Amino acid sequence: MPIGRITFALCAPVLALLVSSIPTYAARCGGDFNTFMSAMSQEAAAAGVSQAVISQAFAGITQDPAVLAFDRRQRGTFNKSFEQYVATRVGPGRINIGRQMLLRHGSLLARIEQKFGVPPEIVVAIWGLESDFGKGDVGKLPVIRTLATMAHDCRRTELFQGELLAALKIVQRGDLPLRDLIGAFAGEIGQTQFLPSSYIKYGVDFDGNGHVDLRHSVPDVLASTANLLHVSGFKGGAPYGEGTANFEAMREWNRATIYRKTIGYFADRLAGR
Repeated sequence: MPIGRITFALCAPVLALLVSSIPTYAARCGGDFNTFMSAMSQEAAAAGVSQAVISQAFAGITQDPAVLAFDRRQRGTFNKSFEQYVATRVGPGRINIGRQMLLRHGSLLARIEQKFGVPPEIVVAIWGLESDFGKGDVGKLPVIRTLATMAHDCRRTELFQGELLAALKIVQRGDLPLRDLIGAFAGEIGQTQFLPSSYIKYGVDFDGNGHVDLRHSVPDVLASTANLLHVSGFKGGAPYGEGTANFEAMREWNRATIYRKTIGYFADRLAGR
């Protein structure tokens, strides 16, 4: 995932997952769900979310048992060797399509590299791995319901309370309407699977329409992906293989070494190396 996914192996923009960066919220997990949501409504209002957005987002909300069941099944995505894993993710077909994307979006990627210092092949590799260049599964679940379900669960309540508030802010900013705020099983959104807090922190309006749209706008998707890496310390023109500073910077995308090695492998193939 922009993590792609939150698993115990960790994935998606993972700065949002660092416990040290998670503020403490007052809503008490567990117990009656409606009582919890009332407390979250107060938290959202205190965080500056309008009552109109809160009422719309939380109206009739219920828990999603499928989200909890999926989360409890997770035991770590990366239980294969690098060779086994990369063989399932980077085949000739995906490499060929990736090279087509490099050509099709060459001008855009050049502007992104100039601004953020991240080479096109890295950005396109992440795009391909996360959503098959926007054509694959980016999730079909209502993000607010998903995050409310996970926040009510006591295992990582502070993390997901923060993500729930960030999701409300996405709606409040006008980046996505509530009906379009759909995502994956941990609330990841868009073509490179940003958690809502990363959406707020790193999202870039690169098409200039006044909104950060990580579901539909390719310029916003690719520029935001590059921005996350740039802010995390990725330096243009430097190597990104295992053991390098750039490889470590990519840890803020995904903490799993195998996943970062796969990004680098894919990028090298896209660049003809």
